[in-house]
Amino acid sequence: MTMRRFVKESRIAAPPAEVFRFFERPDAFERLIPPGEDVEVVLPPRSLEVGTRVVLRARIGPVPVEWVVEHVEYVPGRLFVDRQVRGPFASWTHRHEFDDDGRGGTILRDVVDYAPPLGLIGALVGGPLLGSRLAKLFDHRHEAVRRAFESPGRDALPGRTTKDPEA
Repeated sequence: MTMRRFVKESRIAAPPAEVFRFFERPDAFERLIPPGEDVEVVLPPRSLEVGTRVVLRARIGPVPVEWVVEHVEYVPGRLFVDRQVRGPFASWTHRHEFDDDGRGGTILRDVVDYAPPLGLIGALVGGPLLGSRLAKLFDHRHEAVRRAFESPGRDALPGRTTKDPEA
């Protein structure tokens, strides 16, 4: 199995405990899905605590895929980790870290260790594509969190929006 690592890190202008609470909101997971992604949250997380599962239904091209992840580590205000139980990857572990930056803000860090499906063929064919998709996904997620804390009217949770064609 060819393991890969993806890391995305951003500074958010809010204390770690506040940023962590954002992720604890019942609707946060759904709100962090980029617009245009064909992903349905079948079972949202009831918490971030160990043992909690999330079930997603997505499409990889024309193929429907169910993705089940389970929270396997939880340190309130500091980190949580989820691991794929069943899904599109040969392996997937995602660490969500919330570090104090020493200036009243948070270093939000996502560390994903994953192996593409289909062994070496999947790594050769899908590796570059997966890296690009992960970068796009986490760029959106980090920007959504940043907007939640740094934009005027920040009490509105960011996420998918629908534009009114009449507006």
